[in-house]
This record gives sequence, structure tokens and C-alpha cells, in this order.
Amino acid sequence: MKVEDFEISKPDKVLYPDDDVTKGDVATHYAAVAEAMLPHLRDRPLTLRRYPDGIGGEGWFQKQAPDHLPDWIRVAEVPQRSGGKGHYIVCDSRETLAYLANQAALELHVWAATVAAPEHPDLVVIDLDPPDGMALKELRATARQVRDLYEAVGLTPFVQTTGGRGYHVVAPLDGDTGVDEVREFAHEAADHLAAQHPDRLTTVLRKEKRGDRLFLDANRNGYGQTFVTPYSLRARPSAPVAIPIEWSELGNAEPAGWTVHTARRRLAQKADPWRDMHRHAASAQRARERLRKLG
Repeated sequence: MKVEDFEISKPDKVLYPDDDVTKGDVATHYAAVAEAMLPHLRDRPLTLRRYPDGIGGEGWFQKQAPDHLPDWIRVAEVPQRSGGKGHYIVCDSRETLAYLANQAALELHVWAATVAAPEHPDLVVIDLDPPDGMALKELRATARQVRDLYEAVGLTPFVQTTGGRGYHVVAPLDGDTGVDEVREFAHEAADHLAAQHPDRLTTVLRKEKRGDRLFLDANRNGYGQTFVTPYSLRARPSAPVAIPIEWSELGNAEPAGWTVHTARRRLAQKADPWRDMHRHAASAQRARERLRKLG
């Protein structure tokens, strides 16, 4: 099987056993969404979640680029906070996306910063992680509360279904603020909302202490932390896909509402809602100052 002139080995190998989704289906998905997905991957350090034997087998996160990559795949050298350099795959072509699919890289996760400016993120992310049994109505209401807070401090909010349990609420940044201050801002924003709704929301890390409250996860904003790329598959039953949506769609969009079978149809009918997001980039430092004035 060939995808984007790249030979896919063992295309009939089943990677989602309960849904009969094969490696060929995965490769076809990434070829179909490449035009919309590549702008969200380009120039960013990439972490892969690979399942060579399918989601019923052993999987792992692969951060560093392996030594045996083809020489046409871009590998970027990025400083490590612990010292030295890390070497990361950067997916900036359809061929690289096809190669990763052939390696059973089901999930693709990116930094909120580029390889050129790893200390200055151009995105801020709050991940909504609901407890078991939380009604979708409550989850969606929380996403709108994060949206409203972003807007109150001068940021432009965007939302995506994660293909998992919740949503990501993301805002583009101008890249002038360092990663540590962006991380602190994200935590302060989450704490602000949790303080307003202590019975429903929490920022407590330990799961056993959250009770039935939704966890506002701001930890994806630290140096080297990642979030799932728009249009990435997830290693979950039904082969769900992370999908950016319009805020007007939130009332009908479930966190895992699109799958490998339906994501392509959506893109055929609707342009990527995040395609122009960086035109709305704003200062995290100024947003933090406004947040503090809110009290």
C-alpha cells in the first residue's frame, strides 16, 4: 500500500482490534487530514505514542528521535532543562506523516512552542479532565467559563475535542513571554476559576483528592510538556480523533465524537477552525496582569 508515495508495510495489520481499524486505515486517515494537520505540527518538537501491536498491546511515548530515521525526516536539536540537547522529530511534510503512520504512531503530541523558540511558547493550553460520571452539560459549561476568562484577560480562546474525556481550551500567544511565566499564568487562571467554583472545579494534582470535581490541568504549559495535536488519532476504542471546533458547535460536540471514520467527512464539509488562530496572538504577560486585577 502506498500513501503519499511512501510504502506502508503490513497495511492489513489490525491496530484497533475492537473496531477492525488497520494500519492502512491509520495511514489513510493521516493522508486525508494532512493539509489541515500539518500547520499545527510544523516547526514543533513532536512526541509520539506508538502501538506497533495495536492498542491492545504494549505502547509507549517516544520523545527523542531514534537513530535510524531516514535522512529526509527533519530532526531538530532542542536544549534540555537538565542540560545537553534533545533531538526531536519535526513533522513538516506529508511524507513524514506517512512514515510515522507506518511506525504505528497513533497519537501525535506537540509542544506549545517551536523548535526555534522553545523558551517562548506561542500557545497556552488548559485541559479539562472531568471525573467519571460528569454530565456533558457541566463539562461544556466549564469550557465556556475558561473561554470567558481568556476573553476577560485579552486572549482569544479556541477549543478542541480531545478524542478522550474532555476538551482543550487554547489561546495563541505572541511569543514574547517566557515559558515559566506562561506556565504560572495558566496555573493562576485555573486557580482563579477553581476558587470561584470550589464545589465543581479543582487544580489538585492527586486524583484521589479531587472527589467528583473537574480537574483544570494547566501542567501542559511547562517546558517540554505537550498536548495532543489537532486531527491526531487517540489510542482508545473506536479510534477517536482530536477535532478543533467552533464555539458555536460545543453544545453538540462530544469529547470523542469524531472517529477515524468520520473525521475526513468533517474536513470535507468544514474548514479547520484553527487555521488562522495565530492572527489573534496576544501577550501572556499582559493577560497575567489583567488576571491579577480581576482578584
